[in-house]
Amino acid sequence: MYDADHARPAQSGRRAILHDMEPTADDFLGAALKGLSSTPKALPHRFLYDAEGSALFDRITRLPEYYPTRTEIGILRDNAADIAARVGPNVQLVELGSGSSVKVRILLDALDNPYAYVPIDISRDHLAGAAQAIQDAYPDLRVEAIAADFAQPFDLPPRGAGKRVGFYPGSSIGNFTPAEAESFLKLWAGRLGAGAMMLIGVDLQKDASILEAAYDDAQKVTAAFSLNLLARANRELGADFDLKAFRHEARYRADEGRVEISLVALKDTEVTLDGRRFTFEEGERLHVEDSWKYTLPGFRALADRAGWEAETVWIDPDGLFSVHMMRVRP
Repeated sequence: MYDADHARPAQSGRRAILHDMEPTADDFLGAALKGLSSTPKALPHRFLYDAEGSALFDRITRLPEYYPTRTEIGILRDNAADIAARVGPNVQLVELGSGSSVKVRILLDALDNPYAYVPIDISRDHLAGAAQAIQDAYPDLRVEAIAADFAQPFDLPPRGAGKRVGFYPGSSIGNFTPAEAESFLKLWAGRLGAGAMMLIGVDLQKDASILEAAYDDAQKVTAAFSLNLLARANRELGADFDLKAFRHEARYRADEGRVEISLVALKDTEVTLDGRRFTFEEGERLHVEDSWKYTLPGFRALADRAGWEAETVWIDPDGLFSVHMMRVRP
């Protein structure tokens, strides 16, 4: 059963439905204690996206160094009609990780009479605003949002007469290790069901200078995004991280095909969380997230192992980014 809540009233009079399964403070605390007790120390990347973190990430997507967002938007705009023709009418569009909604509007404008839009995001407040904005812009569309960690178990709303189409933009699949990504895609093949399709953005391997600049910008917005994870732990969990004792670092490990994002201790420092004390030596790294990059054959092979058939792929002229269309294998 859904625990249904509602966003503010729409200008059209229709309200977006919001099912609230957002992780609790206890979930965050347990994950933080486990991560700080591990070697190397880490904090789970899924907790980057509270309201402040989501707003900072929206700023990141507009930075000159951050090519993925504008490149993916270009691919979607150039191929929206083809995408719509391939998925057909009356679809339930399920977006994994609702952002600023710029990309999904491109699809909604192109699709033939979509039945419903189901955005899913871990940040309830951010999601409520984004879902209501879509409801206001598309008053005849059923908007049914779910505040949840979309890697965890939950049920989707009934899909109606058309097929389900998953939409996972932004290369967020890269935040998982390849083994985790395979398991994630397998989970969603089952969740979306037989005959369902998935449109997914996948960042491609490229020169380290491009990648490291994208994840460590000159304006230091990405650094603020990473440090907000510590600030959130202070606000919500009563931790006492000294944010000035850490600096943001992004390094591309070409041999593994991933950008490693860490907060590096600038001096010996301590943090107390839930009555436990954790020490950091100068130069010690607190792992925040990874962003894995793929080759086209590499990602296709991973998706195939997870139960997906490749339908087609679109790539920008500079070969920076790819958008894959896949179908759940019968």
